[in-house]
Formats: sequence, structure tokens, C-alpha cells
Amino acid sequence: MSLNTIAINRLMDRFDRHASVWLFGYGSLIFKADFPFLERRPASIRGWSRRFWQGSHDHRGTETAPGRVATLVPDEGAVCHGMAYLVTPEEFAHLDHREKNGYLRLATAMQFEDGDAAEGIVYIATEQNAAFLGPASEREIAHQIAGARGPSGPNSDYLLDLAQALRALGHHDAHVHAIEGHLLACLGGAR
Repeated sequence: MSLNTIAINRLMDRFDRHASVWLFGYGSLIFKADFPFLERRPASIRGWSRRFWQGSHDHRGTETAPGRVATLVPDEGAVCHGMAYLVTPEEFAHLDHREKNGYLRLATAMQFEDGDAAEGIVYIATEQNAAFLGPASEREIAHQIAGARGPSGPNSDYLLDLAQALRALGHHDAHVHAIEGHLLACLGGAR
């Protein structure tokens, strides 16, 4: 069950008068930037943990067999590492469409690896959206991911690409890398 959030996200006008806005990516935005950007920098946000608790009915699964993709859940003291992109506000029409299955634009503070900080936008799918699947064991999540495929390809590619991208950034995410281990076992170690 999907929830198209494009209209809701268009109402967020906080950064409309800015020449550029930082966008924080923690899932596929780390490894798949299909939009123009002015700058790209590793960054992190505090108070959130990445979890594969969001259903994907439109990209990595279908209405009848949803995949699982990343969202953020509140977690006091946690740090979520990802990639920040400096974009013009015009890019949000494309991004709102890309993230339309339950994700909402929220303002967030982000920290860059060099110590600089900025305010920007992050897309988060909360538990109130219709596509939210919620918690499951990493093994159960891996089994669901192994069997899911959507218009953007196998759900397994999303998870494996994210795990690799986090390694390339020099960060370990216990949740993501545990799912990766279970997924590789499901797939017989082959990608």
C-alpha cells in the first residue's frame, strides 16, 4: 500500500528562497544521485538510526510483494552517516517524485566530516505512512529483500549497494551489514 507524498512535500517552502539547499542522503541517495548537484560531501545527522522498515511498492517491490528500503527512526545519541548534496530548490520536484512512497521532507541539521555544519533537508518515512512495514529481525528482512523485485530492479541490489557505499565512506552500520550477511547467505554468497 503506497502513500503518494508529492503534494504534501510541495507545501514545504522553508528553503524556496534559497539559491541552494543541502540534501542529506542515507539510503540510495548515497550511491545513486540521479540529479544535478553543486557539491557532494560526506555528512552525518544526530538522533536518527537507519532501518530497513519502509516498504517499497514502487521501486524495489510491488503492491503485492513490497521490498524493504531504508528510513530513519528516532534514536537519541545515534549518529547516521551518509552523503550530503548541495542542490538548487528546483531539484525537489524530481526528488519528491523519487521519494513519493511515504517519505516526507524534513529540515535537519547536518555535520560534515571537516567539522562544518549546515541546515538542510532529509526525506524520512515515518511509521504513520501506509507503506511503513516496521521492525523485523535482520534475517527476516534479508529474506524479504531476497525475494523482492520492482521497476528499479532487485531489492537485493539496493541493500548490497548501500552496504558497499557505507564501507567506501569508512562507516559500519550494524543493522545494514547484518542484513547484508543474511542476504548473502540467502543468495549463496553470490551477488
